[in-house]
Amino acid sequence: MKKSILSLAIFAIALISSADVVAQKFPKLDVSPMDAASFPTNWRDANKLVKVVYSRPQLKGRDLEKLAPKDKVWRLGANESAEITFYKDVIFGGKKVKAGTYSMYAIPTDGDWTIILSNQINYWGSYFYKQDQDVVRVSGKVSKPDNEIEAFSIVFEGEGTTAEMHLGWANTVVTVPVTAQETNN
Repeated sequence: MKKSILSLAIFAIALISSADVVAQKFPKLDVSPMDAASFPTNWRDANKLVKVVYSRPQLKGRDLEKLAPKDKVWRLGANESAEITFYKDVIFGGKKVKAGTYSMYAIPTDGDWTIILSNQINYWGSYFYKQDQDVVRVSGKVSKPDNEIEAFSIVFEGEGTTAEMHLGWANTVVTVPVTAQETNN
């Protein structure tokens, strides 16, 4: 009898709990889902140098220049501004940057793109971007991919404490080197 009452009580609690979960309102899936890229790229390696969190818009037949207009600050993706975290002091595109989290923007041009790290974090898009909050501006070397890239993507390649960050979309890949700074003990 005691087992039956205990079983009935557990069943009732489980039923009430599941009813609460079903009653929650969840938003529709974002058409530009959030993603992350890090270096080292192996998920088992917890000793990361850098990680970028960004959203992945799709071309869907649209022109890159309409989505990321030339000579204007662009948020590098969709939705919130891309955020880059350096877990160690680095040389980013040839300039020293302290460990920390920054927003990352780009200014697309006909030549190499300008990549910007800003102290402003947790902002939607680039609408509130302020140049006086820049930490650094570096040049990102532009190249062409073998095949068109439908979804904006960020990947890292490298070895040891030296990597290249590749930003790819449409017929454009922008590359910025990232290297851990030497520590003098």
